[in-house]
Amino acid sequence: MVVNVKNSLEYNGTGLHFHGLRQFESNGADGTNGITECPIAPGQTKTYTFKCTQHGSSWYHSHYSVQYSDGVLGGIIINGPADANYDEDLGVYMLSDWYYTPSFALAEAAKHSTTGPPKADNGLINGTMKSPDGTLGAYSQIHVEKGQRYRLRVMNTGTNDHYHFSIDGHNMTVIASDFVPVVPFTTSSISLGVGQRYDVIITADQEIDNYWMRSDPDVDCSVNNNAGNIKAILRYNMAAASSEPASTRHAEIPSACEDMAVTPTVANTVPSDGFADAVQGLEMSVNITQQNGPLIHWYINGSATDIDWSYPTVQYVLDGNTSSFPSEINLVQLDEADQWYYFVLQTAQGSPVNLPHPIHLHGHDFYVLGAGPGLWDGNIDSLQFDNPPRRDTAMLPAGGYLILAFPADNPGAWLMHCHIPFHVGQGFSLQFLERQNEIEGTMDVDAYSSGCATWKEYYDGTQVYSQTDSGL
Repeated sequence: MVVNVKNSLEYNGTGLHFHGLRQFESNGADGTNGITECPIAPGQTKTYTFKCTQHGSSWYHSHYSVQYSDGVLGGIIINGPADANYDEDLGVYMLSDWYYTPSFALAEAAKHSTTGPPKADNGLINGTMKSPDGTLGAYSQIHVEKGQRYRLRVMNTGTNDHYHFSIDGHNMTVIASDFVPVVPFTTSSISLGVGQRYDVIITADQEIDNYWMRSDPDVDCSVNNNAGNIKAILRYNMAAASSEPASTRHAEIPSACEDMAVTPTVANTVPSDGFADAVQGLEMSVNITQQNGPLIHWYINGSATDIDWSYPTVQYVLDGNTSSFPSEINLVQLDEADQWYYFVLQTAQGSPVNLPHPIHLHGHDFYVLGAGPGLWDGNIDSLQFDNPPRRDTAMLPAGGYLILAFPADNPGAWLMHCHIPFHVGQGFSLQFLERQNEIEGTMDVDAYSSGCATWKEYYDGTQVYSQTDSGL
């Protein structure tokens, strides 16, 4: 895939990250400013070139601070085989929260709030929605033919809210989670943290009519002024074309900010030998200090990340400056090629803020060996090593733990972070420097250096807005 990006913004850098794409041996195309590249300066261009080694559904977005929350994003479809038959592909269906205040102003307010994140004014389904008072906007609509089967690629491309997606009167057959095909199963709703995707098949097997499609923010981990009214329309051909549905919601819509149980179609076993000796703990905590009022930082592995847009992590590698790294870039080295690494993400007990977090890893799918509330008790027998769920974004339960595994098979500097932009902006991320001696060989060093030179010229000279958060 070759993607050409021109930054036509007047006062901000930018870049594109292709969410969930492994970027196998193409770390320089990951689009993570301050780690794999310098931001694209205003008026400048960048070309991302990489191989697509997966198939399924995802999205691209800016990784320049909280910029994507203002709309710098879009869907990705990579065609491939499916685990169930269908008649038509309806494409991506993006769920997101929507704020009337620009994202950078919201992020600044969130850094100083001890009462929770900013409250979304509305939600969007594929970029549109009626206003809360019903006077503006429009519902997204899907038209179906009775008896036909449709593939829908549902994804949470939002900022904070965790969504439960359902269609009145209809069940869905789930065939993929993130980029991973799963054993098909039927459900009345799907649960999506920020960054997660599910491919589903819908059969138009009900009476010819109009039906609500619902994107419900979870009451336990979402704040939205239009909760309960974020809807779209599934409209059967020959149904009344102008009427709103009179359908009722499924009674059993769940309320939990957690992952659905899935089984990958292609079974893999994670080695359990040596887990006890190799597992590393990554404690997550929140730190509230007083600097002209409260200032919030999220810590993981002892640090709150603060990257340097002008000196990305890969620059340390190119300069041979890898004997030590500043604590604020929060780096974990993975030096052994193809070795399995195991991590326990654990919420600090007694934390003043306990929230669930959608954890996303660049450069890899990871295996979810276990997750749960409270402190992990160390019982290895409770973990799933035989064909565990595999994905690129998984939920760390509120006040709980998440246990991940992946092999070091992809050289690069790879970010792992909470996908709530407010949280990653407040430091909730770390990066894995994987097989550092091989990274330069995967990069177009001349293109990288040229991009950083134009960025530094802009930032050191005419930049208007300086970095005020982690930069990610």
